[in-house]
Amino acid sequence: MSDIIDSKKQPREFHLFVASSYVDLVRFKKESNTTAFNALLLKAMSDVKRYIQKNIATALTNKKLDIGRYTADDFVDHLFIEAYDHFDEVMHGQDLHPWLFKKADELLEDALIEEEFDSLFIEDIDRYSKPEWDAMEEKFSTYGDGDMVMIEDLDDISYQKNDVLLNPIFIEDNNKEFIDQLDHELGNENIRRHTNMVLYHLPVPMRRVFQLFNEHRFELEEIAMIQKCTVKEVKTLLETARKNLQASFFNRYQS
Repeated sequence: MSDIIDSKKQPREFHLFVASSYVDLVRFKKESNTTAFNALLLKAMSDVKRYIQKNIATALTNKKLDIGRYTADDFVDHLFIEAYDHFDEVMHGQDLHPWLFKKADELLEDALIEEEFDSLFIEDIDRYSKPEWDAMEEKFSTYGDGDMVMIEDLDDISYQKNDVLLNPIFIEDNNKEFIDQLDHELGNENIRRHTNMVLYHLPVPMRRVFQLFNEHRFELEEIAMIQKCTVKEVKTLLETARKNLQASFFNRYQS
């Protein structure tokens, strides 16, 4: 069972585990067995908890959330209540995992100040030089009154252990040589650091779509359900995120 529910190692397999939990959760709810319901839901929500933690870490970094005002556990506790009270909204097991993410997004949006679309960054991303990217990374590692928060610490807060690979970003075959160069010169850790920094500067919907697709392995239709938008909009957001990430890597690291 431990191998099946390890969402950090096997995201799609974990989706199947959550779906398989549905029947038992329905039964526990009908029996008003909140203890058993919450125990099983806790296992099903481990991936959602990481998602919440990462978004809170981002909100702390860009000052959209006051330090100490909320914790990830606050949101998770609230999500337990929401899931129990509104569980009848879930009609099929395969809908359970996307539904939990959708509920998490609703809770986050209620608490966090919505970030503005940084159109200047998007428009000028092709013009950023390597020194400018280096300076941006240093700034990204800092928030508050001079308090330093290293990117590794943000990743610890979010429990994000899935290394972001280059293949989902550079999907064209003609980029293999550049991918090999990045793998050789940077390694997974620096690739992940740079990707997190760029995603931080993207609009919230774009960043979350990329997270849901690349880190949590949701299908486009599932992401549309979570984000309450169309599949076409999801495709556009995902493609734009990829293009911005590609441009950032080319401008900073291309020889």
